[in-house]
Amino acid sequence: MSYPLITIEDVIKNTRFYPDSRRETLIKKAYDLAEKAHQGQKRKSGEDYIQHPMHTALNLAKIGMGSKTISAGLLHDVPEDTQITIEEIEKEFGKEISALIDGVTKLGKIRLRGTKEEIFLENLRKMFLAMAADVRVVIIKLADRLHNMETLDALPPEKQQRIAVETMEVFAPLANRLGIGEFKVRLEDLAFKHLDPENFEYVTKLAKEQYEQRRKYVDKVVNELRRELAKEKIEVIKIFGRTKHLHSLFQKLKRHDMDINKIYDLTGIRIIVPEVVNCYETLGIVHKRFHPLVGRIKDYISLPKPNGYQSIHTTIFGPEGKFLEVQIRTKKMDDEAEFGIAAHWIYSEKKKRLRDYFFRSSTAQKVPEKEVNWIRQLREWQNELGKDNQEFIESLKIDFFKNHIFAFTPLGDIIDLPEESTPVDFAYKVHSEIGNRAMGAKVNGRIVPLDYKIHNGDVVEIATSKEHKNPSRDWLRFVRTSEAKSHIRKFMKKDGML
Repeated sequence: MSYPLITIEDVIKNTRFYPDSRRETLIKKAYDLAEKAHQGQKRKSGEDYIQHPMHTALNLAKIGMGSKTISAGLLHDVPEDTQITIEEIEKEFGKEISALIDGVTKLGKIRLRGTKEEIFLENLRKMFLAMAADVRVVIIKLADRLHNMETLDALPPEKQQRIAVETMEVFAPLANRLGIGEFKVRLEDLAFKHLDPENFEYVTKLAKEQYEQRRKYVDKVVNELRRELAKEKIEVIKIFGRTKHLHSLFQKLKRHDMDINKIYDLTGIRIIVPEVVNCYETLGIVHKRFHPLVGRIKDYISLPKPNGYQSIHTTIFGPEGKFLEVQIRTKKMDDEAEFGIAAHWIYSEKKKRLRDYFFRSSTAQKVPEKEVNWIRQLREWQNELGKDNQEFIESLKIDFFKNHIFAFTPLGDIIDLPEESTPVDFAYKVHSEIGNRAMGAKVNGRIVPLDYKIHNGDVVEIATSKEHKNPSRDWLRFVRTSEAKSHIRKFMKKDGML
């Protein structure tokens, strides 16, 4: 696939922030410097080098990043590949933009080598720590990697493999953890193409055949639902058919003996409405018109996924008895599903534009604490683990890349945990003192051992001691989360037990 040449006007046209001349001037100024610095340089594909930072900037603009991040995207290769230094950029563009570029440059020095374990060792620690400093550094790196993957065919086969493995093992999971679905699916599909070309071709052909067959069917259901919702006076921002991405489809096929007929959500319908209450009203209307498939209704609005994803999913018996998945969400939820943590900049901009059209702070923009609590946590326990790379990596894989479950306190508060977590993990997630004083546990009203594996939806009650703290060295054998391990070790060290 060839990617078209773009102009700086294309980048500006795709920005999502409130238009104003100062921001456009900043982006154009960054472009002018990048174009001058990269003058005469070519990529392996033969195109002018400036097209790469331009596509990086366009990727950032499309997911809603601000003018400073877009400018840093335009300039991200200048200190590394040209005569212009980071000090000169700081003098011209300020400390915030130069810090972003410097962070991306440092991440660019990390190279994949050896086994998958070493991929995590060499990449994840530094990337997560970069996020703890300023998450925009990693978002720029993801935008950069996306265009590199789009033009990967121009590189020698061995480099294609190395970069594709790194993308599938590191960058796509990072995009997922940040909730940037738009980047995740594109990175996975592009990596899939190079890592498993035979199955990529097979799934591409299969998907094309199936989608062609189902397109008219989906359009028919879309029109029917549109009429029903209009009849009930539900405002619909958008309703459209959607298809499963190739890598995701392949993963599902593997779980279902490669039988396409066992996959219910190959094609589906997405309905976007203004408010949360409209989501539930819409669900009722969908179920009134088409029977739902029992056990296939998922409410990620009241119980969001760990990366913040919110939506209602239901599988219905459509016309002719065919299964069809319907997703219902608000515009804000849809933006967050596509753009993840980057959507913060879209919505914070909307809130502040009435009082201030311009960036006035010289410091990095802050993302709401609830959205980056897990990033901040990395810094704390990474410092505690010190140079123990292996344990840090294992903790990353459990805490951030493993499937997550939700459990409830007796008062109905939601606790997010990795799979196979225990009541001790749950206790420390609620509060360190509850963990330290835990004596026993009940799950769904039944007494269970402290090494019990919690299931999704369990209600967990922790019995605590008022007089004594009880952490046991044995707990380290079965707890799953780094948070629990960290607190247990702290207690052991304090008491001279470690």
